[in-house]
Amino acid sequence: METLAEAEERELIAPESRQMLEGVLRMAELSAGDVMVAAPRMDLLDIHASVDELLGAVIDTGHSRFPVYDGQRDNIIGILLAKDLLKLQRAPELNLRALLRPAVFVPESKGLNELLRDFRSNRNHLAIVIDEFGNTAGLITIEDVLEEIVGEIEDEFDVGHSDAGIYTLADGSFRVAGDATIGAVNEAFGLTLPDQDFDTIGGMVAHEHGRVPRRGESVDLAGLRFAVMINRGGAVRWFKVIRVPATEADDSSG
Repeated sequence: METLAEAEERELIAPESRQMLEGVLRMAELSAGDVMVAAPRMDLLDIHASVDELLGAVIDTGHSRFPVYDGQRDNIIGILLAKDLLKLQRAPELNLRALLRPAVFVPESKGLNELLRDFRSNRNHLAIVIDEFGNTAGLITIEDVLEEIVGEIEDEFDVGHSDAGIYTLADGSFRVAGDATIGAVNEAFGLTLPDQDFDTIGGMVAHEHGRVPRRGESVDLAGLRFAVMINRGGAVRWFKVIRVPATEADDSSG
């Protein structure tokens, strides 16, 4: 990383190139469990759902691929491509099971480099992540893996707090580093969070949640919603932060 920083300082590579190269190097240290969407946040389809219900889920989420379960959510029986639902619309006599693609299962410990190679060679861009007991821990897509390389430089237009690890994104939300100091977060968002017990916002959010939240999980704190974008080394690397609407905050508190 230091060599890349020196290369950028000497204008041998652009800042964007440095960030992407650093992302490639970081991938060697990450596993599927670090960046997966946690099981409670997975959008699943029930094999027994009606065509209208399936179409509604596709429209509501905008996903192109869905794990399908039978009975319990942990019982994943295959993957449905959204485009294949058109076949079911045109020919209702078709069995939904016949449209399912085989589900690929990978352990939480599978390295991202190896997983990316598998995604590219198998042309299968979604995998179900299982824990050491064989239970569904989450899911991961090729987009999740590639975001480790390019995701951190997408959609940013204001880096006024970049030194503090706080960025404004194009959609009006914020990207906040897990190791951003409480003081920096207070300054950026006009808050008065106490900084006696915690040095970083990641530590405070983990305390509020009862544990370190995983990718896809979110925690509301002081009128802000901290959604985990990336975990690394047992801690949150990046949060996506939005302001919680007052009405929603009132509902959750009352």
